[in-house]
Amino acid sequence: MMAWLQLCTTWLVAAMALSISVVIAQDSGLPEKRGPVEIVKKESHPVLFRQKRDWIWNSLYVEEEKPAPIPYKIGQLKSNKAVEVKRFKIEGEGANEIFTVDHKGDLFVTRSLDREEKSTYHLTAQMYDGNNRLIEDSGNFEVQVTDINDNSPVFPRTYNGSIMERASIGTKVVMVRATDADDPTTANGELRYSLTPDGDLSAFEIDSVTGMISCKINTLDRETKSQYVVVVKAQDMRGIVSGSTATTSVTITITDVNDNMASFTRKTYELQVPEDHKLNENIGTLELEDRDQIQNKEPIFLIPSEINKMFSVDLNPDKDGILMLRKALDYETTSSYSFNIQVRENLRFPADNAHSALTTAQVHITVLDVDEPPVFSQPVYNFKVVEERLVSNIGTVTARDPDKASKSIRYSILDKDCPIRIDPQSGQLSTLRILDRELEATHMFQVKAQEEPSGLQSFVNVNIVVEDVNDNKPELVVDEIFVCENDVTDTVIGTLRATDKDEQPASFTFSLSSESSNFSIADHGNNTADIMVKQGPFSLDDPKDYKVDVRISDGGQPVLTSITTLAIKSCRCDARRIPTECKASARRMSVSVHALIAILLCILTILVIVILFVMRKRYQKDSLASMKNSGEIHEQLVTYDEEGGGEMDTNGYDVSILTSACHDGSLLRHPDRHPHPSLYAMVQKPPQPTACKGDMAAMIEVKKDEADHDRDGFPYDTLHIYGYEGPESLAGSLSSLESSSTASNLDYDFLNDWGPRFRTLAELYGVDGPDYYHQY
Repeated sequence: MMAWLQLCTTWLVAAMALSISVVIAQDSGLPEKRGPVEIVKKESHPVLFRQKRDWIWNSLYVEEEKPAPIPYKIGQLKSNKAVEVKRFKIEGEGANEIFTVDHKGDLFVTRSLDREEKSTYHLTAQMYDGNNRLIEDSGNFEVQVTDINDNSPVFPRTYNGSIMERASIGTKVVMVRATDADDPTTANGELRYSLTPDGDLSAFEIDSVTGMISCKINTLDRETKSQYVVVVKAQDMRGIVSGSTATTSVTITITDVNDNMASFTRKTYELQVPEDHKLNENIGTLELEDRDQIQNKEPIFLIPSEINKMFSVDLNPDKDGILMLRKALDYETTSSYSFNIQVRENLRFPADNAHSALTTAQVHITVLDVDEPPVFSQPVYNFKVVEERLVSNIGTVTARDPDKASKSIRYSILDKDCPIRIDPQSGQLSTLRILDRELEATHMFQVKAQEEPSGLQSFVNVNIVVEDVNDNKPELVVDEIFVCENDVTDTVIGTLRATDKDEQPASFTFSLSSESSNFSIADHGNNTADIMVKQGPFSLDDPKDYKVDVRISDGGQPVLTSITTLAIKSCRCDARRIPTECKASARRMSVSVHALIAILLCILTILVIVILFVMRKRYQKDSLASMKNSGEIHEQLVTYDEEGGGEMDTNGYDVSILTSACHDGSLLRHPDRHPHPSLYAMVQKPPQPTACKGDMAAMIEVKKDEADHDRDGFPYDTLHIYGYEGPESLAGSLSSLESSSTASNLDYDFLNDWGPRFRTLAELYGVDGPDYYHQY
């Protein structure tokens, strides 16, 4: 069937080409002729007058895909010149390969052509006479390849679209386009579009020429069906049944709009909240059900106005309601809350679930009792206290246990240096010491209230303002005052002012505490006064100094008065009362009692330190004097680098000094005493020898102290070593250091008691009775 259609198409195209060639031949004056097209060139004018010569030719047509087992003729080249043409020559695209010409001018095609590969060939023709001379210049002509429907439509890409639910009829979704390689100016390349039953035909349609898909209903519902798939068919030959076709699937997504009412998932929400729950934090979640996508969920919660003061509703990321606490809970006041809550939405379209949505729910909140810390009666306590007094009752800080148990509370002040005391049971405040407003006008501290025995704590700030009393005497403020030699009576020589550290406004009055023969004071009543000359004359040669005692009263309650001695210089002045020469300034300033006490304490401390230092130096001198009066002890360092010296070692070291030091506990040798035998030479079992380690230690300490404090003595650069053996051994010491420096007879009779092994040693060292002692 397809082959038959292609054959009919080929015949139709050839007939059209033949009719065109005939018409062109008639227009050019050539006889009408059926068959191959002839191309004729008109004769040119004489060469002397070169003019353009027209080739008489038409476009040649070749059917594409036409088999060419042998070349077939498609036209003829002719000249209207009365010259016999012997040879034709063509040049251009496909010349002499695809297209050939014979000596008669007939043009042949040698192979099958494809219009989609090349649709037009441009050629030129030349004619030669028998002498191979060019008769005419080149003439241009073209060969056009006629199209047949040999290509099917193609969709270049995949198409997808989207449309909002509840869109109106005719809303455009997406345009689908296909391509066809055939000639678009013919029916072979003209496409028509349609939707096939293979897709969903219920909601969309397509324009057959433009390929635009549009909506044909207004009831699209994403919650019912969120996606449609349609199959588009493209067909050439203007959609006739014989045309080639291609199909593609188009996915259309339905986008969401807010057309569903939010609905509570439960009719009743039961929540439990501890009474110490923090403000503006989540109490519970009110879950909602909404078929719309989350970006289109816009719930609005409504709660009663009286509950709105305690609770509020916010939205979480899932667009569910979050119940928030706005005001502190108190189990003892209200233990539960119950109220209704509503939800609504601003919908763009009538709600699909308007009749089924649960838009009202009941909320029950149970407050759980918690052991809470004490609660103060005020957030901040402010009290006043008068300075310079011990106040036993400034005020009371009170706290209570908010729980039903009503536990006892103990009060304390955190600042340990605070001059205020609080009663731990009642919270009453009192002063620990006298307060001075001029030193610190306000005392701020924290009071801790602690439940017993739970230990729960609360804190509150307390401010105590110290009120002023008139406890400071007025102080004189005056510049340096001088009197000139030539000052006359009632001359003002200075202005007096006063200050007061008290907070109360003062009304100062000035006067002289004692009558003065030279000066007087004129009080102006505005806290100032002038000091004036009462009687002169004045002279720099006068040896006495001029001074007045100024009494100032502050007018407070009680009235405080101070007396200040004011020194007045005498000067020699010029005519404008500018001093040119003055006596030395003699202004005296008063010193407070506190300053005098501080100065006296410093002097007393220095005196005590000096006395202690002198007594210590005197004690040290007395100790050194007693040491210098005692006998000298000379020591000698002996180094032993070999063994077994025996009795020979005593020749190099005189131990008589050491042995004599242990005699009767004295370190000193006195020439008036008789020599005594060495205690180290007397070995007796009962009683044991007395240890002399304490005596030697005392001697060493004395020598050390003497060396440290004797400024006249030379420092010892020798090393003193004192060695002892313990007195616990019954055998005594066997050291050669304790042997006599001369041939001494020691009592070795005790060796007989040591057994048979020491008997020979006892016989060797045995002594007679008269030589029992050896004296040094």
